[in-house]
Amino acid sequence: QVRLVESGGGLVQTGGSLRLSCAASGVIFSTYTIGWFRQAPGKERSFVAAIRWPDGSRDYAESLEGRFNIFRDHKNTVYLQIDSLKPEDTGVYYCAQDRRGRRGGVAYEYDFWGQGTQVTVSS
Repeated sequence: QVRLVESGGGLVQTGGSLRLSCAASGVIFSTYTIGWFRQAPGKERSFVAAIRWPDGSRDYAESLEGRFNIFRDHKNTVYLQIDSLKPEDTGVYYCAQDRRGRRGGVAYEYDFWGQGTQVTVSS
């Protein structure tokens, strides 16, 4: 069973930065994708970024203006660096795994989800 655990959320001021982590365990697939999604209060869950194993290719939501960077370490941890935070970045951030290793950010294609980490940006 795949387990995903997010961490790194918190309360920050506008313009600040955060680095979220997603630690994956129980992963046995040779090709897979880890994606980050977020859900703002009262809104649907939306795609943020994704990175694939083993080639490291990355995808980002077009609307995020280059403030987000997804990267991984040599183990099974994926990070989401968020800079120049804005109040509209507030929400719960989830990581998820697509065991088929597809590109893109279609939420229903992801098989496993973490519990999420709260990000709150104050104005």
